[in-house]
Amino acid sequence: MIGVDYVILGVLLISSFISLIRGFVKEALSLVGWVLSFWVSLTFSGGLSELLGSSIENSSFRLIIAFVALFVISLIISTAINFFAVRLVQRTGLSGTDRFLGVVFGFLRGVLLVSVLVLLSGLTALPKEPMWQESALLFRFQAVAVLMQDFLPDSVAGNFHF
Repeated sequence: MIGVDYVILGVLLISSFISLIRGFVKEALSLVGWVLSFWVSLTFSGGLSELLGSSIENSSFRLIIAFVALFVISLIISTAINFFAVRLVQRTGLSGTDRFLGVVFGFLRGVLLVSVLVLLSGLTALPKEPMWQESALLFRFQAVAVLMQDFLPDSVAGNFHF
């Protein structure tokens, strides 16, 4: 194993440990909250921007304010829901299961993060470097990155060099 392998193991361990501490419910609902907040902001910022028309003259600034406001409000609501869901899990005595599933979630998140970084590295000459070829772990994540590449448009996927 070389340095890059230790970095990969570090990412996987840190992600797993964070999820062990936080638990599956908190991790999963946090992720859902961020995604939903982004979706709400994208979907409804145009309408809110029009409602703010008399208050803010600059249309670009008005759209940014609407997007940020919707994102923050949605995130606060999802955080409150998350708080109560975590309390419910704690009161039902499922904390051990929640933490175990959190480790699994964290590990999978770490795998996804490393795979995305490997995929982005495919846009550079890094996959041709000796350190890449000598790594004991990179080829496994490169296989995942190649699978991810299949979901990209052909015009984008053609830019990766594995």
